[in-house]
Amino acid sequence: MNSEKNHSLPLKRDAAWELIKEYNKDKSDLNHYLESEAIMLALAKRLGEDEETWGMLGLIHDIDWGITKNNPKNHLTKAPEILRKAGFSEDFIKIIVSHGYGYECAGLENKKRTTKTEHALACAETVTGLIHAYSLIRGSIGGMKVKGLKKKFKDKSFAAAVNREIIKECGELGLELSEFLQLSIDAITEIADKVNLI
Repeated sequence: MNSEKNHSLPLKRDAAWELIKEYNKDKSDLNHYLESEAIMLALAKRLGEDEETWGMLGLIHDIDWGITKNNPKNHLTKAPEILRKAGFSEDFIKIIVSHGYGYECAGLENKKRTTKTEHALACAETVTGLIHAYSLIRGSIGGMKVKGLKKKFKDKSFAAAVNREIIKECGELGLELSEFLQLSIDAITEIADKVNLI
């Protein structure tokens, strides 16, 4: 049985966005959530997964960042309670928390992602940092090519905080890196006006 598919979501997308804004005020954080949502929707479409669930995972994955970023080790310690209170399932919450696996937060440094959905969320939300940074130095996302983005991917000093190994988890979804980067560029280009990348 695939418990990763067809979560019944307690909130519609607009209500979830209002909940996010209760805890997150920073425009750059909100841009990241919208970009993560766009890539997760594109991945769900490509892989035949549940678009509503995957989109929601991307949108809401960092819900407690606005209240924990001054002490990043606390990231993902508040999210489970916020999401439980909103009615999200334990399975859904487990996937949200899994994007912190390997990091020194919420006691997750030794945990490993094992499911397709976990890998999808991790690589989707991580690649946004690379694409956003490259868009800013280019002046916009318009016309961005995979070749140029791959050069930045290989240059470890560019957007140095972006973990390339996590982006490579796209391989766990059956996608080559170039294919994933193209899908991600296309997804963010669709919402460029909402995330100040025109």
